[in-house]
Amino acid sequence: MGATRIEFRLRLLIVVAFVGLGFWAPWIEAWGVGRRISLLEWLALELSRLASLPFAISTAAVIGLASLLALIGALLRVWGAAWLGPEVVQHRRMQARGLLASGPYRFMRNPLYLGSWFTVAALSFLMPAGGAPLAVAAVVLFQLRLILGEEAFLSAQLGDSYLAYKQAVPRLLPRLKTTVQPERRRPQWLHALLAEIFPIGLFVILAALSWRYDLRLMAKAILVCFGIALVARGLGQGRRGEA
Repeated sequence: MGATRIEFRLRLLIVVAFVGLGFWAPWIEAWGVGRRISLLEWLALELSRLASLPFAISTAAVIGLASLLALIGALLRVWGAAWLGPEVVQHRRMQARGLLASGPYRFMRNPLYLGSWFTVAALSFLMPAGGAPLAVAAVVLFQLRLILGEEAFLSAQLGDSYLAYKQAVPRLLPRLKTTVQPERRRPQWLHALLAEIFPIGLFVILAALSWRYDLRLMAKAILVCFGIALVARGLGQGRRGEA
């Protein structure tokens, strides 16, 4: 079942709530479910134990994995936002201004949601091991509802052209070869970079600060990055409103 209009309007707030719940994980102390150790550290310990690797090497491998996930998420988000346009990405209502089949949308229909999943997966490495799986699963399921809701909306608004596009382009798993011809449209790279400050910042934080093994420092950096992203989002919406 697709998401309702209220869910779509509040999608950012709902995702933030799921992520916050993953960090909080009150069930760890209340019911003893899971552990109050970061997923990054837990995975490093398990990798060290199972593969008989020095802890420093297993930690480096886990940090590398988290940074790679964050990088993929940032690239997908920026690539998708550049072609779709930040004004559509951040709009509170579903938009059907026409069929977009350029950039990443020639190879998959939902690069932004896929990028969000990679971003949340990377962020989960800083959550308690007992909260990370629930947060990731909740965000994935919620955004699947958003995808289904958008597909129903676009099918009703665009008709046969969108149905043909659905048959030619996969929903999430990218198709390396495509018969969809690109449109004559210019990507908005600068606007996309400003609109996607958070996933870019998360990659920088994981790649640069994880080596200090200071979760509090990284948490503060992520909060600052999120705050900057909200300000940039608000300024962007203000400019579009004036226009």
